[in-house]
Parts: sequence; structure tokens; C-alpha cells
Amino acid sequence: MLVLLPPSEGKASSGRGAPLKPESLSLPGLTAAREAVLTELVELCSGDEDKAREVLGLSEGLRGEVAKNAELRTAGARPAGEIYTGVLYDSLGLASLDTAAKRRAARSLLVFSGLWGAVRVTDRIPSYRCSMGVKLPGLGALGAHWRTPMASVLPEVAGSGLVLDLRSAAYAAAWKPKGEVAERTASVRVLHAPTRKVVSHFNKATKGRIVRSLLTSGAEPKGPAELVEALRDLGYVVEAQVPAKSGQSWSLDVLVDEVH
Repeated sequence: MLVLLPPSEGKASSGRGAPLKPESLSLPGLTAAREAVLTELVELCSGDEDKAREVLGLSEGLRGEVAKNAELRTAGARPAGEIYTGVLYDSLGLASLDTAAKRRAARSLLVFSGLWGAVRVTDRIPSYRCSMGVKLPGLGALGAHWRTPMASVLPEVAGSGLVLDLRSAAYAAAWKPKGEVAERTASVRVLHAPTRKVVSHFNKATKGRIVRSLLTSGAEPKGPAELVEALRDLGYVVEAQVPAKSGQSWSLDVLVDEVH
């Protein structure tokens, strides 16, 4: 099982660990594309601060993020699972998983990123600020920048098992499963059952709990149909939209009564 996650806008501090070693990151086929983004981002943030804030879409209150980006090559690095915070990651609670669940997390979780493309939760990275929606002056839109290298690398990473896609739209644009991989991919929405509406905070929290439930239970669904059964066994109310033709992914709606 491969679980595709969005990053979090907020991130923990880099700390005092050893600096980034780009060559040590998982998915080495993304190394050149990572280096291109890293080089331009550091250069941008080492220059005109106001221009950098404008490009990155940062408010005045986030001015300090520019200086942080300028030091990415020398800043301390920590496992990505410790860097990413926010609602989804708080609900996932990687640090409190038991040993077996942590091993499954290291093997199955893949976090998408405007800067790194995608990383495992065990990959050591510094804290940064660069969303997938950013358009860098030299590289252009990051979603488009990542599309070609992702198309080359991700099908092999997906292997032959289930792909559980929990990414937001901006990050899903960087790689869309196709063909046989799409047929074993399931994307998930979380709906407030009485209103049938997606609530952002609630959506993220529930997705975090879903991943945690799968990791702690040891469930290993082989495809979307098995995922539906596994989630129902774990107590979730799931509605599945089976694709009408081959080469398409499944869509799952998880219905929850209480918004919290």
C-alpha cells in the first residue's frame, strides 16, 4: 500500500541536526528536479525579501520564512514526519505509533511537496516554505515542473499494490496515476453526513485518523475494493464510486456525523 499525503503549510523548526543531504533522499529519480527548485528558491530568498514574499504568497507576518528558505542548504534537517505538522499530521500522530506501525508508515507514506516533489516520512529535510501552487521566476509553476519527473518515478514507487490518494488538488496536479496504476488507486473525500459537504479542518483530521487506523490495525488492502472493506471493518462509513471504465481510479466518500 502506498499512501499519498499533502504536506502541511505550518512546519516544525529544523532544529540542530546535520544539514540536508539531497543525495540521501528517497526517490533518487527526482534529484535533478529537486536541485533545480532548491537552487532557485535559495537564490530568490537570498535577494529582495519583498519579491520573495510576493512569489511565495507570504503575508507580512510570515516574513521570517524568507530568511529560513535562504538557509536551506545549511539548516538542520529532521525526519519529514517530524517537520510536517498541522491538523492531518496531529491526527495521524506518527510519534505515538507502535514499532510495527512506524515501520509500515516508513514503508507506505509518501508526502508530496512543492520543494522536494515527494519524500518518505523518514527522509531528513529542513523546515521550509514553498507550496505546490508557487510559480518560481525561472522554473514557472511547480505543479508543471514536477509532472514529468513524477510520471517517470512514481509508477515504480507505486509497485503493484493499492494507492491511497489523500492529496489536495494542488498536490494531485503533480502526478495523476494512469492506466493500470489508476485502476488500483482510490481517492478519498470526507463528508459531513447530514450536509454532504466537505469541511476543510474536519476533512484533514479524519484523513489523519484513517491513515492511523490502517497503520495500527496492520490492514494491507490490495486494491480499492479491499480498502472499502477494511475501512468499514475499522468503523468508517464509506460510499464507493466504482469507475465506469478501465484506466480510472476509484472515489471513496467517508461520511462522518460530527464535525470536530
